Amino acid sequence: MDEALLEAFRATAYHVCLDTVTWATIRVDLPLPAQIAEMVGPHPWAFITAWNPQARRRPPAENLAAQRELLAALQKQSGVAVHPAIGVGTSGWSEPSLFVVGAGIHSLDLLARTHGQLAYVHGEAGGAALLRVLE
Repeated sequence: MDEALLEAFRATAYHVCLDTVTWATIRVDLPLPAQIAEMVGPHPWAFITAWNPQARRRPPAENLAAQRELLAALQKQSGVAVHPAIGVGTSGWSEPSLFVVGAGIHSLDLLARTHGQLAYVHGEAGGAALLRVLE
């Protein structure tokens, strides 16, 4: 991944829907906001999407179908909770996403690679948000 794209991932605001009106924002290399940390508890978490594989735009219908596949795969996993989310870059780039609590890193890596993602954000309870590059 080139340096400009890596910086774009790091600068993105990762917004998580907490309820019908409340959102909280995750930033790479910073601790989770208190509201999200409380929701996560002692579990691992991730912010992941199936949109725009390899950071290349594709038709909305294809993105929606892939996102539904990702959501279905996550919902089949025992002990995993999924919340609506959206990543918004500084250039205006945005992607509907999923905030996942309880999924293991190996499962997330497999799902991210299956959907052509270059990276995703993840962490452990109490730790900083980390960018996991998959190249």
